[in-house]
Amino acid sequence: MDILLGTHNKDKVREIREIMSQIEGVRILSADDVLNVPDVIEDGDTIEANAIKKATEIAKATGYLTLSDDTGLFVDALDGAPGVMAARFAGEGCTYRDNRLKMLAEMQNKRNRSARFRTVVALASPKGLIDTAPGAVEGVITSEERGENGFGYDAVFEAIETGMTFGEMGESAKHVISHRGRAFRNILPAIIKLIQQDK
Repeated sequence: MDILLGTHNKDKVREIREIMSQIEGVRILSADDVLNVPDVIEDGDTIEANAIKKATEIAKATGYLTLSDDTGLFVDALDGAPGVMAARFAGEGCTYRDNRLKMLAEMQNKRNRSARFRTVVALASPKGLIDTAPGAVEGVITSEERGENGFGYDAVFEAIETGMTFGEMGESAKHVISHRGRAFRNILPAIIKLIQQDK
């Protein structure tokens, strides 16, 4: 069974392929592997709305069973910002580092540094939405970048469960507790059900 990941982000693709490697009989394709994958505008008010929109539109356009996710970083001292705008926190066309530096600047002198990553994964067929699954991890925003692994905000997000930033953790250790790892593991039963029906 082929499942299309509705993203061109190579960092996400690598991470998700590793998480999904435990399912036998499934080949994970990226948006770079398939023709006519539309660029879906993520204009939803929530990460769930964006994940569903991406999965359903890409599945309909390509004919593939599609998995799409959206992630937000919710920082208490910033009233939940950047939230759904996490990827564009420092403006359109910004880099991962631009976002991290803006976050560190915004959090200067903030006592409450608690934050959480939330991900929602949507699974859709060309006929429509099949299921969604959430994942979350609690943490704090650090006062400086720590670690060189991962991507996005990983070097400034310290997971409470480990006392380490995602940037300091190896990929396999990160997948165990990460928001994205949890969301994709939570969608596995829906995928396994499809595989069983397909036999």
